[in-house]
Amino acid sequence: MASVYVVGTFDTKRAELDHVACLLRENGSSVVTVDLSTHDTATAAVAVSAESVAAHHPRGSGAVFTGERGSAVSGMAEAFEEFLNSRADVAGVLGLGGSGATAMITRAMRSLPVGVPKFMVSTVVSGDVSGYVDASDITLLPSVTDMAGLNRISRRVLANAANGLHGAVAAGRASGAEDKPAVALSMFGVTTACVSGVVSELENEYDPLVFHATGTGGRAMEKLAEDGLLRAVLDITTTEVCDLVAGGVMSAGQERFDCLARSGVPYVGSCGALDMVNFGARRTVPEKYADRNLYEHNPQVTLMRTTPEECERIGLFIAEKINTFVAPVRFLLPEGGVSLLDAPGSPFHDPEADAALFETLRRHVVQDEKRRLVRLPHNINDPEFVRELLTAFSEVVGE
Repeated sequence: MASVYVVGTFDTKRAELDHVACLLRENGSSVVTVDLSTHDTATAAVAVSAESVAAHHPRGSGAVFTGERGSAVSGMAEAFEEFLNSRADVAGVLGLGGSGATAMITRAMRSLPVGVPKFMVSTVVSGDVSGYVDASDITLLPSVTDMAGLNRISRRVLANAANGLHGAVAAGRASGAEDKPAVALSMFGVTTACVSGVVSELENEYDPLVFHATGTGGRAMEKLAEDGLLRAVLDITTTEVCDLVAGGVMSAGQERFDCLARSGVPYVGSCGALDMVNFGARRTVPEKYADRNLYEHNPQVTLMRTTPEECERIGLFIAEKINTFVAPVRFLLPEGGVSLLDAPGSPFHDPEADAALFETLRRHVVQDEKRRLVRLPHNINDPEFVRELLTAFSEVVGE
């Protein structure tokens, strides 16, 4: 029987954790309590002791119970991730605590598949929480008051968390499997016409999942592929590489494409929005770029046209990644322009920069029966390009 896991440091948060576990059991959930205390002391009436969790660390429990808080928290975070991924009965996870517990618990939560309910009640849910959530579907709930015992506020907040997790788990059991295979697509505002055209053609037979290529979007898409939830990927908008190369604000990191490469999921890619680097409001653009071709997309987003030299670096990065794919690959080159802004008469139309990108890809992608580049004279948003994407999709899924 699948269980919900109630997780935290029972040496300091026992009252709150026991309260949550009791509420879940009253709702009918099977509950497994897990202690993440970083002191090597036995904790009574907990299903999984801290010692049992720590034993899952690759270097053993000694790497957790170090006597030094920083290393102990880091060690327990790694051990709990290993522990949680060794379990086959995880229906959902509810964690609670301060900064240390939030770091330990959310690391393991991020490693779970998307769709497994993950609720974290934390004292540090404010400001930038991307380090805790990243590309996962963790729900962060502010504790409002500090966790120093139960009171009228904490009881209500914890009850909301417990009832919310129970409902999410119960709804997941009742919903059943989707009847259409899922396909992921990456999109930006300047490639919307293309992606929308592809979606309209696929949605009768597939469940299209569209991801905004904002850094987090690319990572989320790749996590679904790694979790085995996708039939194929149409990575039409690979613009996050521009931000990695030129220091923009929407990079998906050096690991972009890595999960896709090893997932074995059929892949169709293209050069969507490789003509632009993203910054915030105009005043946030680095001084070194003051003389570049800048376009104010809106008051909070400023785009910078990539240069031929940057396009070479972008092309090389993508080519080296594509060469590692194990699944069938088609990568389409829209030689009529890579975005809505990269067309004759548009602000980012730059044939020289585009040529540098395409030539780099042609030189460095190792083509064979499964891995092919496809040169096309169209702009990425042209209906003809949409048709070619669909043809490529049929080829890789068929293979």
